[in-house]
Amino acid sequence: MKRKIVFFDIDGTLLDDEKQLPPSTIRAVQELKKANVYVAIATGRAPFMFANLRKQLGIDSFVSFNGQYVVFEGDVIYKHPLERQKLHELKEDAHQNGHPLVFMNANEMRASMENHPYIHVSMGSLKFPHPPFDPLYYENEDIYQALLFCKAEEEQMYIKAYPQFRFVRWHNVSTDVLPVGGSKAEGIRRMIEKLGIAKEDVYAFGDGLNDIEMLKFVGTGVAMGNAREEVKKAADFITKPVGEEGILYGLKQLELIP
Repeated sequence: MKRKIVFFDIDGTLLDDEKQLPPSTIRAVQELKKANVYVAIATGRAPFMFANLRKQLGIDSFVSFNGQYVVFEGDVIYKHPLERQKLHELKEDAHQNGHPLVFMNANEMRASMENHPYIHVSMGSLKFPHPPFDPLYYENEDIYQALLFCKAEEEQMYIKAYPQFRFVRWHNVSTDVLPVGGSKAEGIRRMIEKLGIAKEDVYAFGDGLNDIEMLKFVGTGVAMGNAREEVKKAADFITKPVGEEGILYGLKQLELIP
């Protein structure tokens, strides 16, 4: 029998607004496993930022950093770090404008400025503290994603100056910095090619702007009821909000679980 695979975003999809995991979602993931369906996470987060969630759900496969670092059942199958020299240039330019960065590898993160309010407020929204200060962290580490802290109207100058990077806003004072061509969709493509799973057997649940390509790419894209309108337009199906058992409801409607 052909295996299916379901990818779940984290924030606003697996986790509710309070960053809590609904009991119905735990039950739904268990039911998927019983049905012999592969279960994976697809997130903008770094692996160290959702290690506890993976443990709680028993999930060992994931697309992280919006596609830059892909793991299947504990093995790294794809990695695509940011270009080091261009990242250095971006940091120098950003600092001239008073804009800090956070550099992330698979295991930890470091901030380019100390005690910056934009970092506090945006990282705080994910329930993470301000990272330790190390402005040259990228010199000896592979950085799979950076966070640039500026307002949306300030982002345009970086988009024009750095065509090799892709900027994906996730907070009103923070944007993800990825390699061009990087997306959750690309990470999913790498995993399903490795597994030999046809696209029509691939499902994805998401709610944010960085989920749009993923929802369009997979066989069946599911937008959460709490998703933004642009995300819902990209989906094949809209389920209930995360806080109203949206994962469980969506999987049942798609007949992936009984």
